[in-house]
Amino acid sequence: MIMRDKEEVGVEVQPILINGTWVAAKAVGSFSATNPSTGERGAVSFPVSTWSDCERALTHSAEAAKQLRNISPAMIAAFLERYAERIEERASELVDIAHQETGLPVSPRLREVELVRTVTQLRQGASAAREGTWQRAVIDTKAGIRSHFAPMGPVVVFGPNNFPFAFNAISGGDFVAAIAAGNPIIAKSHPLHPGTTQLMAQCALDALEASGLPPGTVQMLYHVENPTGLRLVADERVGATSFTGSRSGGLRLKEAAERAGRPIYLEMSSLNPVVILPGALAERGQQMAQELADSALAAAGQFCTSPNLVFVIGADAAKNFAADLKHIYASREPSVLLSSGGLKGLEDSVHALIAAGATVVTGGEAKSGAGCRFQNTLLQVSGEDFMAAGSSLQMEAFGNSTMLVTMNDVAQLCSAIESLEGNLTGCIYSSASGGDDELYVPVAEALCFKVGRLLNDKMPTGVALSPAMNHGGPYPSTGHPGFTAVGIPASLSRFAALHCYDNVRAGRLPAALRDEAPNPSMWRCVDGTYKQGAV
Repeated sequence: MIMRDKEEVGVEVQPILINGTWVAAKAVGSFSATNPSTGERGAVSFPVSTWSDCERALTHSAEAAKQLRNISPAMIAAFLERYAERIEERASELVDIAHQETGLPVSPRLREVELVRTVTQLRQGASAAREGTWQRAVIDTKAGIRSHFAPMGPVVVFGPNNFPFAFNAISGGDFVAAIAAGNPIIAKSHPLHPGTTQLMAQCALDALEASGLPPGTVQMLYHVENPTGLRLVADERVGATSFTGSRSGGLRLKEAAERAGRPIYLEMSSLNPVVILPGALAERGQQMAQELADSALAAAGQFCTSPNLVFVIGADAAKNFAADLKHIYASREPSVLLSSGGLKGLEDSVHALIAAGATVVTGGEAKSGAGCRFQNTLLQVSGEDFMAAGSSLQMEAFGNSTMLVTMNDVAQLCSAIESLEGNLTGCIYSSASGGDDELYVPVAEALCFKVGRLLNDKMPTGVALSPAMNHGGPYPSTGHPGFTAVGIPASLSRFAALHCYDNVRAGRLPAALRDEAPNPSMWRCVDGTYKQGAV
């Protein structure tokens, strides 16, 4: 929850990070975070920046972009590694304040899982910067043409509410990818965890000073009003923007950026459909109910890969599966939602799904008492009603709510899948004995066009830090299906431009494109044949 204040005389407002210095914001107002577990408002005020603050950040970021072009990848890598070390040194402080601002559990979520993930991806980014394989260098010696991907300039990062460390605008995956590719960052903190972001920014500044990178490499604003954010992403000095959050916010930014011809990478909305085929349901129905509940209710369902939609075939099978799920959902204490705004959004979405034809198996309302909690909710609808309702039953209910759809047969199931919008993930559970293999083929064929990551016999909430991972998908899960927000070095390509050098003298070429460049992934054309590595 964000509490907005007027600018009051005598109220101390925290500074913003501009060009290596903590400076007073030129603010239009201020806000404080609220503990969603207790409803208690924080004592610290943070500024809502005006365009003047954005202008300062853009000016210094544009200058840093020029300087970074002449800085070695080893220096960038050293910054990322030092940043990871500094986060580890201040881990207890970070975990404590993130817990207060988000209500997420200290252990294992924040300390053992998310903080570890954050420093791991920082170190992966350092390795990618050193290795340089993300540049995809190509040399055509005979034609005298060389090309590679190179930094594109200042990157604006809008962080989400649900990962205060691993997707934070100033420490998360988008930050790592953009910095590793040699770009300066303007981080726009999420206003639900400003204190966490401030502490992360202190760690980043320490690492920046120790590594010798330009002071404008990392800058941070806590919050801006909507018109200012739209203006920021459209500014001609911005190389690209990344955004993780709601579809409504993402689409407004997308329109503003694309109208100005500026690239923007969005992660917005996903139902993450799970298909359970008959053989699997007969073999291990209760086990899958447990797996689904564990996935859908984790962190109150506030993961972008949380399964919102489950398809099963057959009324009797669906009845038994729904009964198993109902027992689990009703018996578990709901986890805390991140904010009162998130609670209101979940409540509105669930009520809209009910109005569109879904019935309540369990839950369906906000939970009474202190804190932001919603009853663990299971909805159910027939395949006919799901198809008839169109998009009104395909609304994302971001939180601890799941909808079970009962299909008559595989043909109806495939039609339903084909009607879906794009998603980050899609799962198919099938019989271990091979009894569902014939059904699997048409279902997978339908699903693969609707998702960025297809899973078999596992829930989608785990997003591994693997170079093979795709955390992206067709619109509206993201703004473009060809890019990923997780998986280094692939994620760096969002923040790189293809640069080509034609007949440029050897001494004027970037280091990565010279003949002696030690890049094993470089492609060289010799006598019309392309070969990778040294020739």
